[in-house]
Amino acid sequence: MPLCDGSMSATSISVRFWGVRGSVPCPGPSTARYGGNTACVEIRCGDDILVFDAGTGIRPLGNTLATAAMPPDLDVFLSHCHIDHVFGLPFFAPLFAKEQLVRIWGGDPEPNGGIENSIRKMMSFPLFPVEIEALQAKIAFHDFRPGDVITPRPGIALRTGPLNHPGGATGYRIEYNGRSVAYLTDTEIGDGTIDPALLTLAKRADLVILDTTYTDEELPSHAGWGHSSWQQGIRLANAADAGRLCLFHHDPDHDDTFMDEIAAAADTARPGTIVAREGLHIEL
Repeated sequence: MPLCDGSMSATSISVRFWGVRGSVPCPGPSTARYGGNTACVEIRCGDDILVFDAGTGIRPLGNTLATAAMPPDLDVFLSHCHIDHVFGLPFFAPLFAKEQLVRIWGGDPEPNGGIENSIRKMMSFPLFPVEIEALQAKIAFHDFRPGDVITPRPGIALRTGPLNHPGGATGYRIEYNGRSVAYLTDTEIGDGTIDPALLTLAKRADLVILDTTYTDEELPSHAGWGHSSWQQGIRLANAADAGRLCLFHHDPDHDDTFMDEIAAAADTARPGTIVAREGLHIEL
């Protein structure tokens, strides 16, 4: 599973990180190496582009797509609608391209009235200056229930499941051409028995992208916040017999020096563990 910057095979899964933080953007000199944008991950299955979460990292992704030969349709899968995971969406360039089709998927149709209703609330006065109607792309909203299996494109299957997070969240397992990636943010693993639904999504996945916002030492003061530690992430990856673990959704107060310390400790505890940073490209 190489880390790479080159072109990918038409039969592989390619993962690129555009935003790796949780809670709030934190740009600045102290976070320059790992990045300060909130959650957004691009996963390409052959030529098909799937986008996971629409934090501030989706803006540079959209700008890059707009300068390339943009595919006629794109899929955006939201883990949930907390603001750090959606407030980049109105700045996603493909949404302003006529004839572009963007499908937006969400696994929390109740009690919020569906994904479209949640996005409309965000893009409304006094929170935002324009409404969804200002976007020029063709937008299709799709609700589903965590646990459903989604087949957005031929040969691609997305298995979904509920995550332990205030208000609910959805985890995804992307399967394509014999390879799999688990995208699991935001979730509180806890110290007891690991949730079977979480284990199922991570089971023998080639790559597990996991919310590991805190360290074990920080968890007691953040109990019930819906996040995990990197130590708990290693316990999950080992229990699931997963391949490579990628630590994700970093605390905005963790600067580059602190992230270096986590990276070294995690790699010692489970060799091959990596820490997500903006621009990181992994090909399966």
